[in-house]
Amino acid sequence: MHFEEFAAARLPALLRYAMLLSGDREHARDIVQEVLTRALVKWDRIARADEPYAYVRRMVTNEYLSWRRRKRVVTVPLRDDDLDHPAAAPHRRDEDLWKLLGDLPKQQRAVLVLRFYEGLSDEEIAESLGCRTSTVRAYASRALATLRVEVTQNTEVLP
Repeated sequence: MHFEEFAAARLPALLRYAMLLSGDREHARDIVQEVLTRALVKWDRIARADEPYAYVRRMVTNEYLSWRRRKRVVTVPLRDDDLDHPAAAPHRRDEDLWKLLGDLPKQQRAVLVLRFYEGLSDEEIAESLGCRTSTVRAYASRALATLRVEVTQNTEVLP
């Protein structure tokens, strides 16, 4: 498979995956663009891998995890929906969930996205993150415990 075919076929999945990791559409696009640029340079080696998508997905994960070392520019949406509209309540809940996910450490968030979005096993996640399966389970356990506490506290405050 040529790089152009791979990129055309997998771009939507890579963008969705990066979006779930970063929580920001523009940040996700930057991550995927950077990864695909590097993947093009070493495409001959990547194409020979058993699963080129898994290889590139790991590159996306690593790029997301290393992004914290760089200065992040906060973007402002150009157009915002009317949040005071009654139909916006589910949207607010989604935003609250995104905020809770965004507050998790990056490794924990990556584990949750790989497990629940990509459907990977603990072994596959460990391989993707370059750690042990026990570390994956610990990250998942801590992340889910944090989310449970936060969701419970937020629902107790609501009328």
